[in-house]
Amino acid sequence: MGRTIQINTSRMQCIGAYMAKPEGTPKGGIVVVQEIFGLNAWVRSVVERFAAAGYTAIAPAFFDHVERDVELAYDAAGIERGRELVGEVGLDLAAEDVASAAESIASAGRIGCVGYCWGGTVALLAATRLGMPAVSYYGSRNVGYTDEPARAPLMFHFGARDRSIPPAAIQRHREAWPQAQLHVYEGAGHAFDRDAEPYDYHEASALLSRERTLEFFARHLGAGA
Repeated sequence: MGRTIQINTSRMQCIGAYMAKPEGTPKGGIVVVQEIFGLNAWVRSVVERFAAAGYTAIAPAFFDHVERDVELAYDAAGIERGRELVGEVGLDLAAEDVASAAESIASAGRIGCVGYCWGGTVALLAATRLGMPAVSYYGSRNVGYTDEPARAPLMFHFGARDRSIPPAAIQRHREAWPQAQLHVYEGAGHAFDRDAEPYDYHEASALLSRERTLEFFARHLGAGA
């Protein structure tokens, strides 16, 4: 089981984080970046899943910069408040927090990043700004950063039915980062990996994307990477 810790940040303010370690020697470390709903039960379950796969995993509580212990509901009020909070935190500070989280688990070996929705764009910035191998799940804000070249391996996951990320936006990813692995899942919409909500979750796509993600991290965080 994981535990809550405090990590230092670039702004001289500590924030919370949820961390879990694997049994035995870790294969590396993974920073998990939340959606707009805070460091909630689903994000903690993702951390636990990566720990079970052999990685030291950590999810920073980005919203602690504004408000402590935020866990929002998946409803209209939660979406509105989540959007306000990500607007206050900003992507630049979030990327800095990823660096701080990575430093806190540096003993695990090479560190990668995975993020979902808002976190998908933070994960992209981890590759372009921090040089971390990164997996970006349905980051609808990614298109604002197509001028930033990747400094590390990248993988993208998109749902073909995601109305917030149309085919033209996906094509812009192919053009901006041609070296990246990019997967589009038929039948999947936005947030298809989030099994906390059955009406968003698309099981076949989620399981395949998780398999590909683990293969990606095994390749780029392994001892020979």
